[in-house]
Amino acid sequence: MAQAVAMSSARVATVPRTNLGPAAGHDATSAASPRVALSQAHLSSRLLSGSRIPDRAILRSQIPRRQSHASQFNRARSLVVAAARASVAVEEADVVIVGAGVSGLCTGLALTTDHADTVSKVIVTEARERVGGNITTVVGEAGTANEGYLWEEGPNSFQPNDAMLKCALDSGVIDQLVLGDPDAPRFVFWEGRLRPVPAGLLDLPVFDLMSIFGKIRAGLGAFGLRPAPPEGKEESVEEFVRRNLGAEVFERLIEPFCSGVYAGDPSKLSMKAAFGKVWRLEQLGGSVFGGSLKLIKERQANPPPPRDPRLPKPKGQTVGSFQKGLITLPNGIANKLGDRVRLGWKLSAIEKQPGGSGFLLSYDTPEGAKKLAARSLLLTVPSYIAADLLKPYSPAASAALSSFYYPPVAAVTISYPKEAIREDRLVGGELKGFGQLHPRSQGIVTLGTIYSSVLFPNRAPDGRVLLLCYIGGACNTKIATMSEEDIVKQVDIDVRKMLIKPDGAAPTTHGVRVWPRAIPQFNVGHLDNLAKAREEIKAAGLEGVFLGGNYVAGVALGRCVEGGYENAAEVVQYLKENVAVSK
Repeated sequence: MAQAVAMSSARVATVPRTNLGPAAGHDATSAASPRVALSQAHLSSRLLSGSRIPDRAILRSQIPRRQSHASQFNRARSLVVAAARASVAVEEADVVIVGAGVSGLCTGLALTTDHADTVSKVIVTEARERVGGNITTVVGEAGTANEGYLWEEGPNSFQPNDAMLKCALDSGVIDQLVLGDPDAPRFVFWEGRLRPVPAGLLDLPVFDLMSIFGKIRAGLGAFGLRPAPPEGKEESVEEFVRRNLGAEVFERLIEPFCSGVYAGDPSKLSMKAAFGKVWRLEQLGGSVFGGSLKLIKERQANPPPPRDPRLPKPKGQTVGSFQKGLITLPNGIANKLGDRVRLGWKLSAIEKQPGGSGFLLSYDTPEGAKKLAARSLLLTVPSYIAADLLKPYSPAASAALSSFYYPPVAAVTISYPKEAIREDRLVGGELKGFGQLHPRSQGIVTLGTIYSSVLFPNRAPDGRVLLLCYIGGACNTKIATMSEEDIVKQVDIDVRKMLIKPDGAAPTTHGVRVWPRAIPQFNVGHLDNLAKAREEIKAAGLEGVFLGGNYVAGVALGRCVEGGYENAAEVVQYLKENVAVSK
C-alpha cells in the first residue's frame, strides 16, 4: 500500500502582511470594535462564497466617518480581500490530474519527464489513501495460511509493449520486471477437454479446437469470401466474427476471449470499439487478410521511429509483471512524482475561472478544505464518477458518461497441492501454461483461470499451485449478491471439471474480491457516446477538461499506459495553443 504523500510546497498564493494602521506593525483589525470585527468576518465569508457584497454594507459597518468616502471604501475592501485570501490558500498548477490509477499516474510521469520543458507544475489527486486504482497486489502475512503467497485481486499481468516498458524505466522499476514464458500455452475448454489455442500460423493446421470445416470457413472469410459488411450499422463482436470468420471461430475462440478480457457479452460489445485493430483491417483492405497485407506495406513505407535502446526486448507472446506484483509500477511512479501526488483528496466541485483562465477545484482533504487553480484538468476516474463531477456544468456530458456499463466481477484466488492436479495436465510432473478460458456453452460458470504460480516466480510455496479465477461479468451479474463461500464453492466445482482431480484436496482460499463495477463495457455506441461527452464538455465552456482512463483508452493495463502518454500529449498541445503555462 502506498504511504500518504506529503503536501506540495509548490507556489501557494498568499498575502503578505501590510501596514494598514497609522504605525508600522500595527494590525488595524486589532483596534476595531467587536461589532466591526464581526462584520469583517461576515463579509469575508460572503466574499469566499461568491456572494455579492453591497458597498453600503462595508461603509456602514467598518468605516470611521471622519475619513473620506473613497478612502473608507478602499480601506474596508483591502481588509476583506486580505482576510479572505489568508483564510483559503489557492495553489496553482498547469495540469491537475484527478485519479491516481495507472492512467493518471502515467500521464503525470509523462508530463514531468517528456514535457518538463513545457509543463512545470503537475498535481495528481486521489480520493483514496493509496495509488494504483484497481491494481490490488496482496502479500501473504507471515504466520498465517497465506504466508509465502503473493497474488493479484485486480489485473494480473500486462502486455509488455514499449509504452509499458518506458513507464517502468522512467519510474525506476525496470530492474524488477518479470516476464512469463513466451511459449506457455493458452487453453480453451471445449467438449470435455482443455485444448491449446494456436500460437501462430504454423499451429493452424494441427490444433484440434476447431474442425476442418471451421478452419476452411475461417480461411475463406479472412480472404474476403464472406458477406459484405452492413451499411450504416455498427456491428457487435459476434456479428463481425460470425460474418467474417464463421461460427466456430466465434464460439470456440472469440466468445471465451471476450469473457476473459472484458467479462462482456459479445452480442453487445462493439467490434470497432473493443477490437478496433481487427475492425480496421477490413476497412483498410476489404478483408481481414487484405487489410493485413496493406498494413504491412504501409509500415514498410513509413517505418516507426527508432526504438529506445534502453528498453528490453521481450520474446514472443509473453506477459509481464514485477517481482513483488503489479503494485510495483504505480508505487514507483508515485515515488518519482513525490509530493505532486496528493492522497485522500476528494474533488467536490469544479468552477470555471472568469475569462477562460482555467478552473478552481475544491477538495475535501485530511487537512480540511483545499483549493487548486488548474490551467487544465484531466479526469481519469471511472466514467460514472466523472459524470457526477460534470453534471452541474454539463448534464448532457454527464448523461453520455453515465451510459457506460460496468458489470460485477469477482477475483477468486485459491491454491491446491500439486498432487491435486490431474495427471493429464502435467508435463514432466509440472503444470504448464498461462491459463484457460471457458465458453459459456460448455456449462462452466467461471470465466477463466490463470495459473499464477506457473506464470511468475515466487507466487506460492513449493508444492502448491496458485490459481486466480474470474467469475461474474455481463452475463452473470448475480455474482454481486452471492456470498464469498458460495463463490468459492462454484469456482472449485468448475476447476474440478477441467484441471483438478474430482477427489483432490479442498482448496485453500486466499482472497475473494468482488468488484461491483469492474470493467467498462465497450458496447455498441461506446465511441459515439464518448465523442458526445467530449463535445458537450466543450459546448459547456469547459475547454481544458480532458477525459482519460480505461473507458477511454482500453481495458488492458498496457492500453491504459499508452493512453496516459496520449493524454499527456493532448494536454500539452492544448496548453501550448491556449494557455501561457507557468515557469
